[in-house]
Amino acid sequence: MCTLIKIDLDQVLNSGQPVIIELGCGPKKRKGRIGIDRINLPEVDIVANLEEGFSFIPDNSVDEIHCRSVLEHVENFENLMREIVRVLKKNGKVYVFVPHFSNPYYYSDYTHKRPFGLYTFYYFVNTEHQMRRKVPNFYTDIRINIISQRLLFRSPFWVTRQIKKLFGFVFNCHYSLQEFYEEKLCYIFPCYGIEVVFTAEK
Repeated sequence: MCTLIKIDLDQVLNSGQPVIIELGCGPKKRKGRIGIDRINLPEVDIVANLEEGFSFIPDNSVDEIHCRSVLEHVENFENLMREIVRVLKKNGKVYVFVPHFSNPYYYSDYTHKRPFGLYTFYYFVNTEHQMRRKVPNFYTDIRINIISQRLLFRSPFWVTRQIKKLFGFVFNCHYSLQEFYEEKLCYIFPCYGIEVVFTAEK
């Protein structure tokens, strides 16, 4: 797929203003962000295949990356994580939302490649900063620092929605409660998704 850059990217990168990227922005890109999507919509600033990375963006040049309901569509997740870490500034932040594996609606979308769990992003974290349950980080040399991680509980049904608000409050009080939830309760009370904020370890 050929990349189409519809803005003066060099001017944006050298403007002195924070560089904020929205991956998979679709038609709902927020003002002040560089929207990247594979579909050429009016709101999209750069038409590109995320699977192929961001060769058009230099190293250590981005202040924020926002990525909502996108990573589950990506086949080569590790490659995209590598590119995110590469372009991010030392103190830059990444804001991610992904569906949790217990979300029953996840499996309705045939374009989804993978669900996510509480430990998924910890495979990129050094052992001493992981949760109670440790996961292997030797699959990759990509390293991130997780600032926060929240389980989100939602429902289209009013009664269930009120109950799930309480779940969110309780289980997000501490990471050990999140781990208890995912091991013991997630198939009884499904989780909608996970919000993660992280930085690149540089």
